Amino acid sequence: MSQVSLTFKGVDSAELINRITTALMMVEGVDSAEVGRHGAEVEGRARREALVEAVKKLGVEVQ
Repeated sequence: MSQVSLTFKGVDSAELINRITTALMMVEGVDSAEVGRHGAEVEGRARREALVEAVKKLGVEVQ
């Protein structure tokens, strides 16, 4: 199992944090996701590219 860190811009509401958490948890291979206003820590076997794509679909810029 590995850990991936993502950094966000433009996350300013609890609703969006919840949507990001849900999107990350739906990515195949994700075991857990801790999401905050400035980023996320994801554990599991998911590819970083798949995690970034899931967040970008919500209109959030990932650095």
